[in-house]
Amino acid sequence: MKKTALLLITHFVFAISIVTACSGRDSASLVGDWKLVSYGDTTNPTPAAPNVETSINFNSNGQFGGNVGCNSFGADYKVSSSQITFGSVVSTLMFCYETSAQESAVLGILSDKVVKYHIDAELLTITSSDGASAVVLARK
Repeated sequence: MKKTALLLITHFVFAISIVTACSGRDSASLVGDWKLVSYGDTTNPTPAAPNVETSINFNSNGQFGGNVGCNSFGADYKVSSSQITFGSVVSTLMFCYETSAQESAVLGILSDKVVKYHIDAELLTITSSDGASAVVLARK
């Protein structure tokens, strides 16, 4: 009887371990790598520049950084409920004509101290504090 109970418990723990390992990352988590999909006016967003590699990474230690076309940037962040509070964004200062509007718009929203965010499936939407502008990112 004790062997059967021990065997059942062992199988149960093993099954839970497999399910947990196979579940992957939490899809509702901000942590991870994202690429730019669109930015700007929430009612008429601008698609990300084609053929431009973009990446924004939110790590689990409260730091984020990336590149949306030209300059590298980074800062700290804190999540509370449906809001992100950003620290002061630091960026390199190169000028790239082809992506300057995209970069200015995205960094403008990421420099807004407190923004709202929403994750729906594999899309992250970060909305400016006034609700007029947004950045949409897709999980990489």
